[in-house]
Amino acid sequence: MSLTIATSLTRHSAMAKRAGRPLVVMTSLPGCPYCDLVRDHYLSPMALANEVVAVQLNIADNTAMVEDFDGQARSAKTIAKRWDARFAPTLLFFNNEGVELAERIVGVAVPDFFGAYLEQRLETAKRILQAA
Repeated sequence: MSLTIATSLTRHSAMAKRAGRPLVVMTSLPGCPYCDLVRDHYLSPMALANEVVAVQLNIADNTAMVEDFDGQARSAKTIAKRWDARFAPTLLFFNNEGVELAERIVGVAVPDFFGAYLEQRLETAKRILQAA
């Protein structure tokens, strides 16, 4: 399955805001089996069911430009470095201003519990969004 490639974090986060959800950004690398697992078994099905607004960011890509939350065009690699998100996969949960709303999920340490960790972070992020 596929997941939208990040092109404009301002546009993606505006879509998430309209849906009342956080923007989930997954850092990824080509050929990363754990990235495939998270994308194919969690984020893509959830996105297809309109349960999340999620995009992926290839942290090795120094050529594709992405509009950052501040409106500036930067490479995906540069954005990942600004976030200190150098490990793939890392899931980050943002509001429309680029503020992280919940603790990141770094890697897939325990695959059997990944779904529960993801649900917990999504609930935390949604609760913070609703309180704002």
